[in-house]
Amino acid sequence: MRLSYILNALSTVITYIGVFLLLPVFVALIYKDYSSVIPFLSSSLLTVSMGLLIKKIYPQAAKLENLNDIKKSEALFIVAVSWMMFAVIAALPYMFYNLTFVDSLFESTSGITTTGATIFKTFNYAHALLFWRSLTQWLGGIGIIVMFVAVLPQFAVAGRQMFFAETPGPTEDKFTPRVRTTAILLWSLYLGLTLLAIICLTIAGMPLFDSICNAMSTLAAGGFSPNSNSIMGYHKPLLTWIILIFMFFAGSSMNLQYKVLVKKKNPFLFFKSEEFCLYFWVVIISSAAIAYVLITKDHYGMHAAVRHSLFQVISMMTSTGSASIDFAKWSYPAQILLFITMFFGSCASSAGGGIKMTRWLLVFKSMKAELVRILHPNAVINVKVEDTVVSPEVLRQVIVFVIYYFAIFILGAILITFIEHNHIYGLASSITALGNIGPGFGAIGPMGSFADFHISSKLIMIFWMLIGRLEIIPFLVMTQRDFWSFKA
Repeated sequence: MRLSYILNALSTVITYIGVFLLLPVFVALIYKDYSSVIPFLSSSLLTVSMGLLIKKIYPQAAKLENLNDIKKSEALFIVAVSWMMFAVIAALPYMFYNLTFVDSLFESTSGITTTGATIFKTFNYAHALLFWRSLTQWLGGIGIIVMFVAVLPQFAVAGRQMFFAETPGPTEDKFTPRVRTTAILLWSLYLGLTLLAIICLTIAGMPLFDSICNAMSTLAAGGFSPNSNSIMGYHKPLLTWIILIFMFFAGSSMNLQYKVLVKKKNPFLFFKSEEFCLYFWVVIISSAAIAYVLITKDHYGMHAAVRHSLFQVISMMTSTGSASIDFAKWSYPAQILLFITMFFGSCASSAGGGIKMTRWLLVFKSMKAELVRILHPNAVINVKVEDTVVSPEVLRQVIVFVIYYFAIFILGAILITFIEHNHIYGLASSITALGNIGPGFGAIGPMGSFADFHISSKLIMIFWMLIGRLEIIPFLVMTQRDFWSFKA
């Protein structure tokens, strides 16, 4: 790997993240909270200086005008390190508010990976900091590298490698021949949906500041809210339905949304997608099962049962983590059903996390194909998704990914169980971090906090959040000895 390429890209990413740190300064000025200007202004100056200093110390990086011939290993390294640096930089302002470095890093990592788990016990913080929490989720929702591919000319061609390193999936899912054009359209759609959500929430009676923060977190499938009780704290069913709808779209493929809503302008074409159909029916069936339990065992009314079951299923599946109710108080069967939905995930090319519906689709079809081969050994069985044959290499990668996903989940669950002496905490914390979901159950439920966790548990969750956001592969590749070969 060439240091000049790596440092050039990292310098650019760090510098622009520093620029984003200035946005909360304007929020502080609007609310006349001048003491909150210093944390963000000083963090911004430090970050921008660090980005510029890299090119100053290593002139070869500054001489590069573009990264057009970047290698896949370099792209993977840049993406992984960019996200780790983003987490550290995003943590800087939190430390000005009397949070330890680990707690600050936990909150910032939870933000940028759109996990939504929090160490906050109280929400009596400055508007600027609450805005920064939601902004980090919004920036992380589609991806910081995807954003830079869209706006920075030096990433125009090289962006292909980094684009798919940051948004890995079973197949390369882009809807224009040029990756930069795809990135621009993705961010345009993402921004448009966010603005629409802000308008809808404000009209429905949510304060403007809360509308902006909740809209950014919702479209990012993040879940951070300026309200300590999440969406439940607003006590308005209409707001619940609005957030529910936008969460659903946050968890569906952005590429598919562009093709169906912008290009074809025919919503019924959503159901031509096998992945969307699976996503839709898993939501409906899971919600119906939980609603039945809520009605029969928790004595909910029909409307409340349907609303809360739909909201929480979509919230868990899309890894948003918002809450319309404290589901940690639900009966045991309802909590078990909700826990299962954490393993489904959202659609590929969405802001949501998890294993992703495309992978489950391929796993189920592969299992079916193997059963047919047992009965008919000489038959040629192709696995298809929407009339496209999926290569054996892709199927192998999907199966390996799922195996690694569950192996990492189990490892995290065991480690945190030993540290916290609580198997519920172990299971919930591991999947909520790896799946970028957010809340767990019991004391770490939607109205709870991870503040009392041991520092070791927090560090494991921080690492799991990053692994989950980049979908494991970049980090697994970095464990190979051959990967660590540098030259000027």
